[in-house]
Amino acid sequence: MLGILVIITFYITGRGLGASGAVKSSVVTVVETIAPEHAASSPYYSKYIPEDKSPMNNWLVFESLGVLLGGLLSGVIYGRVKKFRTEHGPKITSKKRLFFALVGGALFGIGSQFGRGCTSGAALVGSSSFSFGGVIVMLGIFGTGYAVAYLFRKLWI
Repeated sequence: MLGILVIITFYITGRGLGASGAVKSSVVTVVETIAPEHAASSPYYSKYIPEDKSPMNNWLVFESLGVLLGGLLSGVIYGRVKKFRTEHGPKITSKKRLFFALVGGALFGIGSQFGRGCTSGAALVGSSSFSFGGVIVMLGIFGTGYAVAYLFRKLWI
């Protein structure tokens, strides 16, 4: 099913899908709002600022919002959203769990910039288009995740 989705996405949009593009659009919008001169003169930010519209007017932004809102709606409809709670193992506190989640998310975000995309963009789309780099990224992502999970497993058992 993921392969069919990637083919349809390439056919409709001319490119693959990935959530890091939505985050990038959000960051560019914030920088352009706070420091428009810096955004315009920066080689990185300026290439993501379209002349005639907002960087937030990007289908990846709407895709990510749809995933978030769809998950929330599903949780509300089926009674999984009752109150805010942090799930964690018996050997870790909620505060430490949230800290590790924040650090892990930040590292993954930084890594997605080095890898030129998140797992869906770099690994799924890259490997489905027979890109050797996509296969290497996917092996790196899952291999690193497996190795790091081994180091942190005692926090969950």
